[in-house]
Amino acid sequence: MSARTMRRRLIAAPLALAASAALLAGCVSNEPAEEEGTDSSEEMSSEGGAAGTANDEPGEPVTIGFSAPAADHGWMGAITSAAEAEADNYEDVELRVAEGTNDVNVQISQIETFIADGVDAIVLLPFDGAALTDVAIEAMEAGIPVVNVDREFTSPFAARTTVLGDNYGMGVSAGTYICEQLGDQPDAVIAEIQGIASLPLTQDRSQGFADALSDCGLDVDNQVSAEFTVQSGEQVTANLLQAAPEIDAIWNHDDDQGVGVLQAIENAGRDEFFMVGGAGSLDVMEHIQSGDTVLQATVVYPSTQAADGIKLARLIAQDKNMSDLASAAVPRTVQLFAPVVTADNVDQYMSIGFRS
Repeated sequence: MSARTMRRRLIAAPLALAASAALLAGCVSNEPAEEEGTDSSEEMSSEGGAAGTANDEPGEPVTIGFSAPAADHGWMGAITSAAEAEADNYEDVELRVAEGTNDVNVQISQIETFIADGVDAIVLLPFDGAALTDVAIEAMEAGIPVVNVDREFTSPFAARTTVLGDNYGMGVSAGTYICEQLGDQPDAVIAEIQGIASLPLTQDRSQGFADALSDCGLDVDNQVSAEFTVQSGEQVTANLLQAAPEIDAIWNHDDDQGVGVLQAIENAGRDEFFMVGGAGSLDVMEHIQSGDTVLQATVVYPSTQAADGIKLARLIAQDKNMSDLASAAVPRTVQLFAPVVTADNVDQYMSIGFRS
């Protein structure tokens, strides 16, 4: 029985047991079998860590299906382009990209097509995690590991591995940075420009922001929602600036809507405050680098999540593990860090910036 056949049976079999999902990559390692007479200590590096496992070397060919929402937003467009670029790095990966859609029924049919075609893995950023849960479970039960990206399913049985950004951590990073700048000013006026207020991700960002600010005795004085669009960003910011004659710092949750936010600030001729962005667009990083606007920093919400999903799907399909881990299988959940980008470190992050 081939390793892939065994893996598929492991996936399809005991989904009723929570432990089964953690074993989908099985105990199969990508380490080469130790030759007789070889001292295992020879496979350790001079620093004492495990030797490299050459995961990037060509292996068994795998076909990965990829589906994501429509690229109607700079960050979402970067998600798909980064996934495609990552797949191009591997000659053993055939990537089948479904057309981006915000219609959940169309996206469901895309996954059903991948299942019918018998792909080796699926990387899926669902338009609606709850709506795509059942079809993801269907794929898992068919023996096709699913890597869930960004928007979580409602069942633990719907994905082998989930790759997430850190929305709460974004708020913490933004609030911590503002505390570092204004923590000695207890009367500092802080404004917050959310995306869509009703979304859990927005609520997580705001909670992290509030928690970090409270740690240095600050709080949010003005909060508005800008719907993640340039037009609404400009409109709500214009209203905010009229309502608040004095501001010390603004955190804007989203760099795409930030284009409109900056336009409103320029139109109002306001520059007494500094602004922190969110997501990590290349446009914002260029502003930070040049110092030509009130933008002083941004917090990264990685647009590389699906690219990481492609890398992990390949490893899972080839029965490999992440080479820097001592454990036997690809983790069940990977949550990416939300670093703060400033003029001091912006060069480090330019390569992962996206155009708004």
